[in-house]
Amino acid sequence: MSSRRGFLGTMIGSAAGAAMAGAATTATAASKARVLGANDRVRFGLIGAGDRGQAILKAAINCPNTELVAIADAFTGRFDEVKKFAPDVATFQDYRELLDDKSIDAVLIATPQHLHALHFVDAIEAGKDVYQEKTMAFTPNHARRMRQALKGSDRVVQIGLQHNSHSTTREVRDLVRSGDLGTITLVETRLFRAAPYGGWLREIPSNCDPKHVDWKAFQGEAKEVAFDPDRFINWRFYWDYSGGNVFENMVHIAAFWFATLDLSIPQSVTSTGSNYLSPKMNVPDTFQVSMSHAEKLLFTFTSVFGNGHPGEGHGLLYGTKGTLVQSLSGPVRFIPADPKAKAESPKPAPQNTTAIHMQNFFECVRSRSEPNSPFELGFRTAIACRMAVESFRRGTTVQWDPATEEII
Repeated sequence: MSSRRGFLGTMIGSAAGAAMAGAATTATAASKARVLGANDRVRFGLIGAGDRGQAILKAAINCPNTELVAIADAFTGRFDEVKKFAPDVATFQDYRELLDDKSIDAVLIATPQHLHALHFVDAIEAGKDVYQEKTMAFTPNHARRMRQALKGSDRVVQIGLQHNSHSTTREVRDLVRSGDLGTITLVETRLFRAAPYGGWLREIPSNCDPKHVDWKAFQGEAKEVAFDPDRFINWRFYWDYSGGNVFENMVHIAAFWFATLDLSIPQSVTSTGSNYLSPKMNVPDTFQVSMSHAEKLLFTFTSVFGNGHPGEGHGLLYGTKGTLVQSLSGPVRFIPADPKAKAESPKPAPQNTTAIHMQNFFECVRSRSEPNSPFELGFRTAIACRMAVESFRRGTTVQWDPATEEII
């Protein structure tokens, strides 16, 4: 695969070029998009066939009236893994060959985070609807480029923030908007996981070598370094390609509450912590993020990889009239300020939110409706997550400049 650095550099450097690219996107999408009826089969492909890619691929295959056409990955060793459950799938090391297939209606993108903008922009320009894994964008620049590509294209985009397809989402949103909690000033969230390296450490396959890996394609716009199989397989450990657990899990929790509370991009973010137990990672394994919002609300997130109590995905919403306790595995509890009155919903049944989220995407591809986690939500949460990473790496509080759309 040839490098795309020169092309993307041109996009960054010229506002006029960006505007022309946006116009070209609209024309290309309109000419290439296949019009689908409510009952039509959706033909789709996958870019990025690693662990998460294969997980969402299986969810997509199991959705009714869909057809897997092709997969693309910089590592050819993943092709045989996919063929074990999809033997007839076409395979490409160059993802652009997949996008050239005009019969493909939609593309799932599950590549490392630093590549999302490149693959998303090309998919939109090819006229495809997109299921984009989180975190949507690696930097504000990437987010703006993705937005420019999408503008006027009429493409359906679902961001892989599947918590927003959980059955408790509407219940929590209705309770918050009822006013029963009064004025909300604090959201306290956490993700505790008793798993070395957060469960991300992967064994390097014997065939992960320059013969089977398109290293230039993997590097994308990241700094050029010599081939390193650990960087390729365990990319979540490296700042060049990953936002750590901010981008892996905080984004899910942020998206749930950003949507529920209609939160904007935070005005300022402060992050602190360290790597105490995971020496192979650049990213921290224990940290806390504090986000200050214009809606007069403080949002905090705490992450720990050395302790599993009380579990993953817990949130507490503090209002002047009461407290809301939320998790994806337990009941939603409303605790009024009056201790004599308590309300608790039934414990939700176990749910495969990835499968539900994927089904929602395909339904919206057919109906052209807005999905549960639309692009705009992905944009806001991606910026918030990048602010958290920048604060940690700079060792200071960072702010968002809405005029320039930059982190300062």
